[in-house]
Amino acid sequence: MTRPPSQSPLTQAFAQGPTWFPQQMDAATDRVLLVRMAEEDYRQASFLDQRMLNQKNQPQWAEWAELEAADQAGRADAYFIFHIGHVGSTLIARLLGELDGVFALREPQILRNFADLAAQNGAPHALWSPRRFDARLETAIGWLSRTFAQSDRALIKASSFVSEIAAPMLGETRKALFLRLSPERYIETILAGDNSRQELAMLASPRLQRLHKRLGSDNWKLWELPEPVRAAMSWLSEMMALDATAQTAPTGNIHWLDFDDFLQDPVSRLGEIAAFYGLDSGKDRLSAIANGPLMTQYSKAPEHDYSPDIREKLLAEARATHQEGIAKGLTWLKDAAAQHETIARLMTEHARA
Repeated sequence: MTRPPSQSPLTQAFAQGPTWFPQQMDAATDRVLLVRMAEEDYRQASFLDQRMLNQKNQPQWAEWAELEAADQAGRADAYFIFHIGHVGSTLIARLLGELDGVFALREPQILRNFADLAAQNGAPHALWSPRRFDARLETAIGWLSRTFAQSDRALIKASSFVSEIAAPMLGETRKALFLRLSPERYIETILAGDNSRQELAMLASPRLQRLHKRLGSDNWKLWELPEPVRAAMSWLSEMMALDATAQTAPTGNIHWLDFDDFLQDPVSRLGEIAAFYGLDSGKDRLSAIANGPLMTQYSKAPEHDYSPDIREKLLAEARATHQEGIAKGLTWLKDAAAQHETIARLMTEHARA
């Protein structure tokens, strides 16, 4: 009879629940970085990526195989939020995290690692076979599904480009909220902030690469696209990733929501989201959350004030400053729709004026 491998104290502690969080993985060395987290640490963290790392949470590397063998909890029932970026996903995840029974996790780095690996999945130079990729993605979802209270359910808000692997993450049973904006409002949002414009500059290239791969053609050259058109292209790339998953997901497993619609009536929209996930929430509790301090804080940095009114002011300024560029971006989308039936259908379904 083969004896099970001995477990380190760290591995044993990991198996007990989410106190040790699998923050990221190094696929080349087959290791996972664990960080120590109290329940309140999860609640406060805007992002569970490299920005959360510090000496307080005691980051330590552990072997993937040891963690996989040790954790036999069997949970893989998390809910998800996928989005196209800058559409209120952090805010909505924070609001939902205030409901009883919800354990919210925002942008786990380890899911980004899987999204990066997915670009090579099935290729001869990939680190893992497709079977191992699928199995390990499922294992990671199980790790992220663990909660401090057994009656709670994890709600995972992924990074925008993780939408590329949304379909295998959801499988046949998991539910997800898909957050979007109209193209015009999205372009305005990107052009309204320095950080979003910097992010656009960094992500435009991989987004165009993903778009070309999905379409099966190389229609556009990035160096020929001005900034507002790159924003339009980014909207299209991220929306096509979500749409591809929605087309194959079982009926009832996806709930689309426009962030502008949410801001028109946060209480009702929160209620609809809660009902979609099957969460128990009374109207008084929803009203208290939607009218509470989270709606007047910048969700990614709560120490800063922000509100729907401030957002509208910034968008109006961007609209006035970049009116010509925004028009070019929208024209680019219309031209793209004329070239591809898939884009035309997506625009009809999701690109309201």
